[in-house]
Amino acid sequence: MRRLTVVGASLLVPVLMSACSSTPVAPAAAPVAQAAPAKAAQPATSTPAVAAPAQSSQVALHLDPNSALNREHSVFFEFDDSVIAKEWQPVVQRHGEYLSHASSLKVVVQGNADERGSAEYNLALGQRRAEAVKKALQLMGVKDTQVEAVSFGEEKPMATAHDEAAWHQNRRADIVYVK
Repeated sequence: MRRLTVVGASLLVPVLMSACSSTPVAPAAAPVAQAAPAKAAQPATSTPAVAAPAQSSQVALHLDPNSALNREHSVFFEFDDSVIAKEWQPVVQRHGEYLSHASSLKVVVQGNADERGSAEYNLALGQRRAEAVKKALQLMGVKDTQVEAVSFGEEKPMATAHDEAAWHQNRRADIVYVK
């Protein structure tokens, strides 16, 4: 019994010394794993507290408010058009590349139109816009099962004024990540 205590104490000393050292000292893996007192000494170290915030601070890009994916998710269109203009292709490309590497994620592309035109026409136009963005995402490798295209027509305006600036904001397709 006395011999076991001496062996246990001799294994514990390097572990306790490494916890107090300013330079990391790696204890031998096998003796530490077998020594019961080493587990009791473990909560005194700050390693778990440091590791926890690093793990929780890693946010997916589409959820990070500072990422371009989160900030830029709308593609705007010209009047009575459903062709993605050259200036909006980088937005679609960014989301397409991200989704093609994250096959577990899904998006809904929500097509919208301004208030001009009949409700039926605007629903159809919004659907064409959503389908255009969906097709562009698929051309970048996004699976069909990851993207759904829907139209809100004129029902979800971004701007409520009745002028060209507002109408421009309402002629869009939004890429919305599904939770």
